[in-house]
Amino acid sequence: MPTFSFTTRAKRDFQALTTTEQQRFRQVVVHQFVPGLKAGSFRPGLRVKGIQGARGIYEMTWAPDGRATWQYGKQQRPGEAHIIWRRIGGHRIFSGP
Repeated sequence: MPTFSFTTRAKRDFQALTTTEQQRFRQVVVHQFVPGLKAGSFRPGLRVKGIQGARGIYEMTWAPDGRATWQYGKQQRPGEAHIIWRRIGGHRIFSGP
């Protein structure tokens, strides 16, 4: 299982989401993002891609207006990816991925 951490900004973003949005984000991470991470490819609906002009930072879609940006961090457990969530919210997060 990968490990996760949140930037201060991502923590604030997540706390600003409604309870329903928080639950949706968690469900997408557990049931779609993590399996894709382990398989080495994500299902097309997540629309995982690199952010233009922000090397090493990726985005994914977790709801119609739900976006999250992330990057790989230093492994915390051997053989497991470490994901650092940078921003979580709607399209507005792209002002500072």
